[in-house]
Amino acid sequence: MTPSDLMSAAAVRRAAERMFEDARGDKLACWHLDLGALEQIARTVAHVTRDNYPDLDIPIHSRWRHFTVDGVDRWSALSSELGDVDGMERARRAVDLVIASVLLDAGSGGKWSYSDQATQKKYTSSEGLALASFDLYRDIVLPAPRHALDAERLITLNEADFARVFQVADGNPLSGVAGRVALLNKLGEACLSRPEIFAMAGVPRPGGLVDAILQRTADGEIAAPNILALLLDALGAIWPSRLILEGTSLGDAWLYRPWQGTERITADAIVPLHKLSQWLTYSLIEPLGDAGIRVTDVGGLTGLAEYRNGGLFVDGEALRLKDPTQAALSHKPESTLVIEWRAMTVALLDRLRPLVAKELDLSLDDFPLARLLEGGTWAAGRRLAKQFRADGRPPISIVSDGTVF
Repeated sequence: MTPSDLMSAAAVRRAAERMFEDARGDKLACWHLDLGALEQIARTVAHVTRDNYPDLDIPIHSRWRHFTVDGVDRWSALSSELGDVDGMERARRAVDLVIASVLLDAGSGGKWSYSDQATQKKYTSSEGLALASFDLYRDIVLPAPRHALDAERLITLNEADFARVFQVADGNPLSGVAGRVALLNKLGEACLSRPEIFAMAGVPRPGGLVDAILQRTADGEIAAPNILALLLDALGAIWPSRLILEGTSLGDAWLYRPWQGTERITADAIVPLHKLSQWLTYSLIEPLGDAGIRVTDVGGLTGLAEYRNGGLFVDGEALRLKDPTQAALSHKPESTLVIEWRAMTVALLDRLRPLVAKELDLSLDDFPLARLLEGGTWAAGRRLAKQFRADGRPPISIVSDGTVF
């Protein structure tokens, strides 16, 4: 296996399945697996799904759900301010927004909230980060003559301006501010350094990705895993260089020491997860539709290895710590405990889907993974977290630098 073999959704699922087989043999270092708990978890997810979508008209899991909160459709309102444009330009503007927003979607740390002017309410976690990132985009884009989130504006964004828009203060701390700003700065640099991807229409910008995707379509269609592959290539340089193998920066991929047979690091010992890149791929599907591009094989992506989906399986007791005292500690993303937890989350989401579909009396064709996530597992994970812990924090505390999940 080569480093390039790790840069795909198939590689994520392959590593997750290998981890699952280890778990079935009780070979994980940190977790016991109880598959019998999945039946009750499925009933919980089905109940939450019916609460959220009583008619079972469930959209795909996407960042766009977070831009419409409490009945306010922020993107439609902003689009009308930006003028009458064709479908391609509308898609570029939407992708300008959603790329930046997804990159800012790593965990907030549990102590931060965002006061939204439109609703006069406070929001936390992903909703709060979405609305804050939307306002950051609006403040950057509206004054621009081209209404484009161009590379220069991303490169020159500083921590002070970011903190102001995100309402960061001593009494309202947000984890990983420096890491988040650095990601946006590096996004701008990537737009400049890869004009064949980001500047085919002239202006180097995240939304230029739409033109690159269109070029790769066949009869107006492109498979979701192919979009992910393009993103992993195009955005590879923006991630902190946590793990580099044979000159390739692997992003959200981690050395799993129980699989490391020698002192030399090999691809077989690495667990790729690519959470933010897959979240972004899901979130591109709708704006690409504005450009007349149909995304196929969405099921080729995996579930998202983040703390709400993962927390569902811990609070639902499908995963139990071998050493319960670890629950009181904070863990780094590169720790064996977190790598096992995240990979098992991907594997268990695949196994949960048919169980929830049965509870909802839906066929698997009508209930793809993207609908399970949205219906779904993320919301159920949050609901269980609030039942078990007053502040709704996840069952495992993660040390966040603002760039992982």
